[in-house]
Order: sequence, then structure tokens, then C-alpha cells
Amino acid sequence: MATDTLRIGIIGAGANTRSRHIPGLRTQNSVEIVGVANRSLASSQKAAKELDIPKAYGDWTEIIADKSIDAVCIGTWPYTHAEMTIAALDAGKHVLCEARMAMNSREAHAMLAASRRNPSRIAQIVPAPMTLPVDRTIADTIASGAIGNVIATNLCVSAGDYPNPDLPLHWRQNRDFSGNNIMALGIWYEQMARWVGHAASAFAVGQVVVKHRKDESGARVPIVIPDHVDVTGQLQQGGQYRLLLSSVLGHTPNKAEAWIFGDQGALAFITPNNGEPYLQLGKKGGALDALAIDSTKTGGWRVEEEFVNAVRGRETVTHTDFVTAVKYMEWTDAVTLSMRERREVQLPLL
Repeated sequence: MATDTLRIGIIGAGANTRSRHIPGLRTQNSVEIVGVANRSLASSQKAAKELDIPKAYGDWTEIIADKSIDAVCIGTWPYTHAEMTIAALDAGKHVLCEARMAMNSREAHAMLAASRRNPSRIAQIVPAPMTLPVDRTIADTIASGAIGNVIATNLCVSAGDYPNPDLPLHWRQNRDFSGNNIMALGIWYEQMARWVGHAASAFAVGQVVVKHRKDESGARVPIVIPDHVDVTGQLQQGGQYRLLLSSVLGHTPNKAEAWIFGDQGALAFITPNNGEPYLQLGKKGGALDALAIDSTKTGGWRVEEEFVNAVRGRETVTHTDFVTAVKYMEWTDAVTLSMRERREVQLPLL
């Protein structure tokens, strides 16, 4: 595989697949996108024409059954990820699967088991992208002891504005499609875990502020997935965390704020409402100043490159392997369970 052409089939040609994965795969040497499967043969044919893909399949199972295809890129919604991924791995194909990993941690564990049954096949989940440029700088700054022992991590994210019931129903607001995933909650947890490690517990409260939306047919649909959530708990490596995510808050000072407080200093990651993200560092007895991002540590989007290189044995998957993705799915389940049962949930679940 180091020199052979890698033949890839696309399952689900949605927005992220069109804007990210297909262009990213096409920039890699000796990679050929040979076919696409959407919800129907007609939609597959339309996508194939629009994206200049040679073959349209009537069903995703046809791509799995095609022995000429080496790997699949799954760009569907979470409710199909487990079935498609497991089938592809067991058919001997490498898998790049869109996030979130699955509907719940039970499905995620089944996907991990399938990858372990097929250790020669690469299995990768698309990573949370918003903090890739700063992740290594944040993690290395903490590891260097610049802020001492972590006491608390506070992350507040505003993913919208004041409540607007006139906005159309999104698939993320439908539990049948998204499972236990809530807004971008798991995305931000995945990013926070890169800095301070994974959670040892979760206690969550949430509410549905906009209680109904209209679907494509104009029907009024009740919303059950929260649009405002607050999660707190203990970190495995010590300290506590708080993660607040809301799509219904107006006049928030920033889109995202992460404050990591230690016993010797504090580190801040700020994404303004209008402007580029930046870092600040303050040490005990000193002022809070700008923290420069070392150009040698600046990360970025290289998902497709990493996947192809991993298939060819040139590097291992770091963003995001199945073990890491299972951990964020367990945390996602813990959040849902905590809200349902009004209790703190210990992690890992299994």
C-alpha cells in the first residue's frame, strides 16, 4: 500500500465531506475517489456528477461489497456510523468516519471492538477542529509547570444568540439522528481533554429553551435535546472542570472562553465574537500577558493527510483514534445519564 493507488468510496456526500474530505483526499498522492453512495441512487448520481466522481452506488452496502475499494469515508449522521463502520472494517476496508463517533458509548465500544478485530485496518474519527492551532501550546504550557497544579478548568461556549424558534429544525436537535450527542458538547469536551486530560466524573443540568421547531414539511416538532447545558466534575489528573455550552444566550462577551487555573498561574484561551482566537498566561505575582504560539507547535486541519499516511504506514492516527473517541462518547453518555437521574456519574462507565 506504500506505493499503490488508494481507492476510496464516499458514503454520504454532505457539507463537511464536500468542503473538507473530498478536497483533502484529492490533494494526497496516489489517492482516487472512485464512487459515492447517498440516500438513493438518484442522489448518488447527482453527487457523482457535481463532485466529478466516476461511479454512483444505489446503497452504501454496495460500496462495502465492492472489493476494488480499499477505504471508505463515512460522512453520514451519527445514527448510521456504527453499522457502516463495523461492516466496512469487517470487509477489510480502512475507515475515516465523520464525528461524532456514534449515537452512544455502546455503539462506540462495538466500533472499537471491530477495529481491534481488524488491526491491519486504519480506523479514524474526524477530530474536533476549533482548537487545533493552539492545542499543543496549551498542553505544553501546562506540562511545563507554568501554572503549577491544575485546580480548575472553566470552559464557556456560546454557539448562538437569543432564542429563535423560527430557525429550522437541525438534525443535531433530533435524538433519532444524533443519539446522546448534545449540540457541540462532545466536540468541546474532546478539545478540553487534549489540554487537561479526561474527566473522572460528570454532573450535568440542562434545559430546552426553544421547545418546538418546524421540520422540512412545516410540521411542528417537539425538541427534547437541551440547548443550554452546564457540566461539572472531577478530572482524572486532578482538579475540577466546568463546561457550559449554550445556543440561546445573547450578548455573551466571547464565542468561547477557557480558563485553566493552577496553583502557580492561569492560562486563558479566548475566541472573541469578532476576531481571531488568542492565548494569555499569567503567573503568580505577575500580570496576565499574551502567550505567543510557537510556529513549530501550531496545529491545523490535516485529517485526510493523516488518514492516508496511516494507511500507508507513515504515521499513526492521533486525531482522532477510536480509543479517544470512545472516551468522549462515554462522557457524552454520562452527561445524559446525569441529567436524567439528577446525580453525579463516575467515569469510565465500563
